[in-house]
Amino acid sequence: MKKARYSESQIVKALKEVEGGRNVNDMCRDYGISEATYYNWRTKYGGMEASYIKWLKKLEDENRRLKQMLTLHIDDLLSPACQQAQIFFKKVAPRKVINCRTSRST
Repeated sequence: MKKARYSESQIVKALKEVEGGRNVNDMCRDYGISEATYYNWRTKYGGMEASYIKWLKKLEDENRRLKQMLTLHIDDLLSPACQQAQIFFKKVAPRKVINCRTSRST
């Protein structure tokens, strides 16, 4: 994934400058961004403080970590069931698996 050029605190600082009365074009020129980027930032970070963004980032990281833990736990629970199903199907129906991507002539 591409590394961000500006941190969240820098983005909030730029947004505060415009809220303080600075011209959008001047701010974009100084930061080297397009107006579209400014408006995307405003949509995402508008009205936020730096402390709130840090808290939000921490919450997103915790959510990502918990999702990974849940995925690993589900995999551990399902693994024996999948193995038993494979053994069952090998005993009951030991036929060749048909590849769905190959075309069959009728």
